Amino acid sequence: MSGIPRGGMPRGGDRRAGEPRGAATRATPVTRPAARTALAAARTPADLFPVDDAAAVRLHRRLARLLHPDTVPESERAGAEAEFARLEALWRRRTAAARPTLTTRHRTYTLGPAVASGDLAVLRAASYEHDGTRHRALLKIPRAVTDNDLMEREARALTRLARRGAARHRAYAPRLIESFRHRDPDTGVERRVNSLAELEGWHSLAEVRAAHPDGLDPRDAAWMWRRLLAALGWAHRTGLVHGAVLPDHVLIHPERHGLVLVDWCYSTALGETVPALVERHRDSYPPEVTGRRPATEATDIHLASRTLAALMGEHTPPPMRAFLRGCTLPAEARRPHDAWRLLAELDELLDRLYGPRTFRPFTMPAPAPRP
Repeated sequence: MSGIPRGGMPRGGDRRAGEPRGAATRATPVTRPAARTALAAARTPADLFPVDDAAAVRLHRRLARLLHPDTVPESERAGAEAEFARLEALWRRRTAAARPTLTTRHRTYTLGPAVASGDLAVLRAASYEHDGTRHRALLKIPRAVTDNDLMEREARALTRLARRGAARHRAYAPRLIESFRHRDPDTGVERRVNSLAELEGWHSLAEVRAAHPDGLDPRDAAWMWRRLLAALGWAHRTGLVHGAVLPDHVLIHPERHGLVLVDWCYSTALGETVPALVERHRDSYPPEVTGRRPATEATDIHLASRTLAALMGEHTPPPMRAFLRGCTLPAEARRPHDAWRLLAELDELLDRLYGPRTFRPFTMPAPAPRP
């Protein structure tokens, strides 16, 4: 993928580049003493493991069996544990070296596969070491350099939310680890990359809608709606408009009833224009966005209401439809602007429709196995 340094094993003949002389014919240990001797002689992963990935995996498994602390008497356990720990440390260094890396001023990321693809960017799994612990991250990499400015906009927005937003609501947005420029060593193209803390076990409202094509029960949509309004109220208090509250950009955690508003590339300050729109969702935007007029809190409320209305579909009861109509009026000035006040009004409506709030477990279908 362009913008990411390419990894891969070195090419060569019978003896691979970077492999010690004689490694190709090195005898495979078959006894514990032989395994200990081979490990003691190794100073680097290349001293112990062959270049070929499959052969390296087989050797690691054999050595792990021969050197495992459970195979020795109790009196030898401490020394065996130290040897086994050294074996695993060499193996971690070997597997990390076999993967492409990306280095910034603060971290070196070991890159994994692409895990998602959005309208502007690709999300790629990554990990980095900090204080002796391995941490996972997502690297958001724009496809086109012309979108670098939108990546910078997201980084500024997430930084602003973290610094100015109420701390108790910070979980409503992703955590920015760092933002940096990376130059492709092959093409010379420079891209702005945002490193984000990993979000595990989350589903977009687009996925929720696909799992419930006939419409979601409004009682299940209610907690998502409430949290979305809280997220918007939190952001608006910092002077930001998200600008793209669309199904793909709202993530929920079914078991925790959590919500995160992602993709802040389209965000802007209150009173300024939204910098870009997602063309396939053009019909969901209010007139001030398509007309290049200033965005306000009512802009996000309009987008959020359209998203929730589509999620519930025909299951939406008439009082809720009327509520949503008031949030999606064409005239920006006639729509609600205070998400917190709107949340209180929504709670009153939900109380009239369904009585006191109770916890409703919500699950998503297990993902289909990958081919």
